[in-house]
Amino acid sequence: MQVVSTRDLALGEGWVDSDAERCRVRFTFPINAATGADDSAVVYFELEPGKRLATHTDSAEEILHIVSGTAIAYVGDESGRVQAGDLAVVPALVPHGLENIGEDTVRVVGFFTESEIESVFSEPVQPVDATVIQQHEITAAALAA
Repeated sequence: MQVVSTRDLALGEGWVDSDAERCRVRFTFPINAATGADDSAVVYFELEPGKRLATHTDSAEEILHIVSGTAIAYVGDESGRVQAGDLAVVPALVPHGLENIGEDTVRVVGFFTESEIESVFSEPVQPVDATVIQQHEITAAALAA
């Protein structure tokens, strides 16, 4: 059994240069193929007030669990308010993002239906300088470098 405490995760920081002030997220992928998962993966991320997660697509369906805070979720042509306790489904390959509209940190756990996920952004994510991110290859150490 693999157990991960979200309280103890080392988070890396990611941003896009065109909006580095607002488009900034702290995140990690604690469960995926590289950690021994066969059929699923998890991303954990945090957005400070006023910050947003850049729009991107993922190769697998994702279920977002909003652990704390209040945000606007953008999924395809739809948008809606999500808050602590909410679940939202993001279909595979549909552009999506999240923006913290509250006064508290937004904390999210995303559950994927595959253990190897490819995320595609419209512009490079820093500090890895890549538009395509293989979830199982990114670690907090790589993001901190």
